[in-house]
Amino acid sequence: MLNALNNFWCEEEGATAVEYGIMVAAIAAVIITIVISIGSKTNTAFGVVDGGLTTAAAN
Repeated sequence: MLNALNNFWCEEEGATAVEYGIMVAAIAAVIITIVISIGSKTNTAFGVVDGGLTTAAAN
């Protein structure tokens, strides 16, 4: 009985799964941040191009 309890106490598979889950969540957060940043910059660039084309078409 003591041996089984010791094996249960020293088991680390669950901890490894939690660590992988945290790592995946961190990677997803970084990817989301990068995509939002690039999307914002792309939106700004298209706005500048749209403004330039509108000005050019008015002349």
